[in-house]
Amino acid sequence: MKKSALKRRAILDAAYRLFRAQGFDKTSIAEITALAGGSKATIYSHFRSKEVLFVECMMAAVEDYMSSTLKHLDTSVDPRVALEHFGTSVLNFLCSPERLEVRRLMIAEAARSGTGKLFFDKIAALRTHVSAFLSACMQSGKLRRDDPDLAASHLGALLEAEILEPLLLRVREASPDEKETALAASRAVAAFLRAYAPARLTPVPHGQLNCTNRFC
Repeated sequence: MKKSALKRRAILDAAYRLFRAQGFDKTSIAEITALAGGSKATIYSHFRSKEVLFVECMMAAVEDYMSSTLKHLDTSVDPRVALEHFGTSVLNFLCSPERLEVRRLMIAEAARSGTGKLFFDKIAALRTHVSAFLSACMQSGKLRRDDPDLAASHLGALLEAEILEPLLLRVREASPDEKETALAASRAVAAFLRAYAPARLTPVPHGQLNCTNRFC
């Protein structure tokens, strides 16, 4: 890894630790510099603002994790199997105590100087990979043709609804085990596939055929 990449990673790691421990307001660029080494100028050469650094360090773990999780979206595999494995992996990550804490922090700071849009753009960029998989499934007839970006949003909402929302809102405290996340992913994918099942020919009631061909 190049020296500049190593420095960027050190800054991200230091910022992540401080933002999680103290929040956005109480964390200064000077403190991040002291922990990561270098100078303020070094930090601003990598990140144009404190808000951008906040978003980048909060999303770095998500991007690292998703790089391996997205491998489950294999178009050569049955869509149900691929989506269930993908969904289970995503839920295992998102429902961990650390990621829940980070998600709450991200939401709390969303109104700050366009931070929410920065987060949204990062998440949308990751979602394009899911969209591409769903688009391929639609093109091959495994799913009905529709807007793949909207379908990816629907899939994400279904995956989060059963377990993640109660955890984020502290309706439940205990994180799920892998058996529970697998079951939740299976139910979410089943609902998704019912909504995006490929169109079938509607059978014509007996006696209503209007065909002169003797083989009808």
